Amino acid sequence: MHSSIAKFSTSSLALAAALLATPVFAQDTNVADQADSSNEIVVTAQRREELSRDVPISVTSLGGDQLAAANVKQLSDTAKLTPGLRFDSQGPAVQPTIRGVGTAITTSGGGPNVGIYVDGFFQANTYLSDFDLLNVRSIQVLKGPQGTLFGRNTTGGAIIVTTAEPSTITSGEAKVSYGRFNSLKAQAYATFGISDRVALDIEGLYRRGDGYFTDISDGNDEIGQYENWSVRMGLKADLTDDVSLLLRWIHAETDDPTTQLVNAYVDKSGQAGFLDKVSAAGQSIYGQAASQGLPLVAMFPNGSPTAPYYSAIPGTYATEPGDVLLNKPLSFRTNSDALQATIKADLGFADFTSYTQYRKDLSPYYGDLDASAVPIFNIYVGVNDETWSQEFLFNSKPGGPLQWTAGLNYFQIRDTWDIGASFGGADFAPFGGSSTTTKSYAAFLDATYEINDRFFVTVGGRYSHDVVADGYFTANFTTPLTGYTGPDGQNVPFTGSPGDRIAVDTLKNDSFTPRVVLRYKPSEDSSVYASYTKGYKAGILNVGGYSQQPVKPEKISAFEVGYKFDNRVFQVDLAGFYYDYKNLQVSSYQDGAAQIRNAASSEIYGAEAQLRYKVTSDFTINGGVAWTHARYKSFENAPYYSYCDPAAAADFTNPLNCAFSGTQSPGGIVQASTDASGFKMQRAPEFTGNIGASYGLDLGGGRLMLSGNLYYTSSFYFDPEQQFKQKGYEVLSLRAQWTDPTETYTVAAFGDNVTNSRYQTQVLFNTLGTGSVWNSPTTYGVEVGVKFR
Repeated sequence: MHSSIAKFSTSSLALAAALLATPVFAQDTNVADQADSSNEIVVTAQRREELSRDVPISVTSLGGDQLAAANVKQLSDTAKLTPGLRFDSQGPAVQPTIRGVGTAITTSGGGPNVGIYVDGFFQANTYLSDFDLLNVRSIQVLKGPQGTLFGRNTTGGAIIVTTAEPSTITSGEAKVSYGRFNSLKAQAYATFGISDRVALDIEGLYRRGDGYFTDISDGNDEIGQYENWSVRMGLKADLTDDVSLLLRWIHAETDDPTTQLVNAYVDKSGQAGFLDKVSAAGQSIYGQAASQGLPLVAMFPNGSPTAPYYSAIPGTYATEPGDVLLNKPLSFRTNSDALQATIKADLGFADFTSYTQYRKDLSPYYGDLDASAVPIFNIYVGVNDETWSQEFLFNSKPGGPLQWTAGLNYFQIRDTWDIGASFGGADFAPFGGSSTTTKSYAAFLDATYEINDRFFVTVGGRYSHDVVADGYFTANFTTPLTGYTGPDGQNVPFTGSPGDRIAVDTLKNDSFTPRVVLRYKPSEDSSVYASYTKGYKAGILNVGGYSQQPVKPEKISAFEVGYKFDNRVFQVDLAGFYYDYKNLQVSSYQDGAAQIRNAASSEIYGAEAQLRYKVTSDFTINGGVAWTHARYKSFENAPYYSYCDPAAAADFTNPLNCAFSGTQSPGGIVQASTDASGFKMQRAPEFTGNIGASYGLDLGGGRLMLSGNLYYTSSFYFDPEQQFKQKGYEVLSLRAQWTDPTETYTVAAFGDNVTNSRYQTQVLFNTLGTGSVWNSPTTYGVEVGVKFR
């Protein structure tokens, strides 16, 4: 283990010793009652209710008040309250990263690295990972692999969202806000009892606005218009004193082109190096030896004897934040329906929960992959997902020396992609497609034994069997020229016709992910723990890259030491961690297709601290900081993007040959390879942190609450080859809310990104052009709300 971790462990133990001098408060035995009476944090990180300080996992727990104070509207907004968490995108696919562990894969059956669970149900479709929050009670971000209790594809961690359940006590609330860029949001919730044992709730949300983008071709500042709405209904019945049933139906639709409104990425520093690998003769043809200052889109001959022979055509691209100049259509739409059933029963010896879910998700989009108004290549991707899942969960009764959780899990998703493309401004035509059916079977057991009132041992394990079957990819009209990759990795000539389906062999993976934890309680208010856990991301079929060669599963081994303290006034969580990460699944993009490969190994280690301090009954501060050192240990065939070499026209062994570029001509972009061993991992800033505060005072007979949150991230790379860098930035959110004396009405004013930081939320690198999407500038608005009970 590295010396930096040893230093962290020493310092954390020193701080722990200092904190142990804090007085100890008596505790109740019932976790829920204790939390209610003493304002302590309860989490379900181990699939059962426990005080956060007694859970040997790094958890950021966000309550409803803290989410409102930081103007959190969508799940991705939680990143500004959670050190070590990023929410990035690859096109409209939203992909969270925790402590450097995430994915940029977009292909049928690809799956996430961070599991998102809403009321116990897994959200598998990454195109629906960033959703509007509906009456959320809490959000928990679990850091580190959660392979034992949460299963496959949680190598980075898990995000647990808990919402309100129907109640027989009639109550409701409504909120309406209006802000900059003509943004309107209306949300309402109501619950009531049909009888003393049956309750119903219903919630609706509507959000629309003009967006913050401008089409510089005609000055249209409404090109980013969006409109999202959702409705959720629940019926809860206490069938007996020991058995309850909760049924839910959720429908959501979005129409939001934001992720598709790219402009040209500019290589300001020259680090992208799009001409570095081009020969001297090729650089002479381009008239320049470096890409510094260039927009990284296709170049064309300009015919000027005094200017470089090749350049991006002026007036065909945009570069300033929020400006776009693209070929239409540009859109991203979703239509989602979910049916859920949750059964809870007291079996006497244990508590039983059954989670049953069926989902149907449609998420089609249109995008301009060349990031310019030159009609080179536009794409249509129609993603159609159908998901079934069933989990049986058993929890021991609280109070005994042995606490255990056991379960069985079944998950199935049919993930079908229909692809169309437009070349040179022509009508859209079929451009292939792909499909996979993934099935996962798992059984797990996790048990904690109390050796004495201060020392606890946890041992757990999960066995998973994953099957990817019925896979195919559809030939497009370029396939006969290039063939496809066979099971042995060699190119197979294509002899069929465009539109033919090429079947892919079934892929099977088995894994066992154990967990071992030692925990010691120096006092009732504190815990020290050391853990070893394993995580696993299932292997996938590279059907999006026209390949029959499967991609290996990811595996991660994680070591963590931590200290937690909470005396109801001051709370602190400290953790140091080390990850051994193998066979990372990494994507690159060529001519609209996703090429996926394994990076041999990576190493991640770092430290985190979180705190909350109730200075007075009116004034509270909270914050956190994360340091993450994430590097590829071995990655010899990392994808690398470059302008093609026009001097290599006769050499078809040279990957920089212009015949391999997206335009198949000089000035086009090609994908080569480089050795990224020792490079920083993508989407893994070394430092992230936040500091927030809230202050309440009596005003006008009511209560005024002032709050704010400042988030900071250091620089990071969007890619594994360190070509596309985002500098560090900060985001400041402010809110002032007044509540009337009856606590019925609220009026609030809010501002987000009030320092007007401009940064890129994604960089889309491809052999057709490199585009970037910029964040929103400063926004502000007002909100009014009403509650009844």
